[in-house]
Amino acid sequence: MKIAIGNDHAGVQVKEKIKDHLTKKGHIVINKGYDGKERVDYPDYIHPVSKEVKDGKADIGVIVCGSGNGAAMTANKHRGIRAAICWNEEIAALSKQHNNANIISIPSRFLEHDKILSIVDVFIKEEFEGGRHERRIKKIDEND
Repeated sequence: MKIAIGNDHAGVQVKEKIKDHLTKKGHIVINKGYDGKERVDYPDYIHPVSKEVKDGKADIGVIVCGSGNGAAMTANKHRGIRAAICWNEEIAALSKQHNNANIISIPSRFLEHDKILSIVDVFIKEEFEGGRHERRIKKIDEND
């Protein structure tokens, strides 16, 4: 699976852990994230992840910022992107099963690294259930 990953300064360490974890599992990781120590603006690193997913260059995206909120808000500005903030495995599973999320947003300041890796694994593994959820998903981009 091709996975685009992006982060701001609050997600550098977490991004590296996720990237190593995914690479060891055989995934191709496209790093669009920040690698430095200075404060940066998360949209500069999140928009490229959304574009990779939207253009089909990546199957899914993983974005990381301090709370997960700014990153998700930025990603969700792109038509066809459904970024979900996930703080546990159940939310990650439901975001794929019911919402067909194609980007997971991680709140790096609130989760331990092992928990984050578990959440990302669940997000990757789960599938969209379709059915009654399909109708709802179609309505997300309807009001442009």
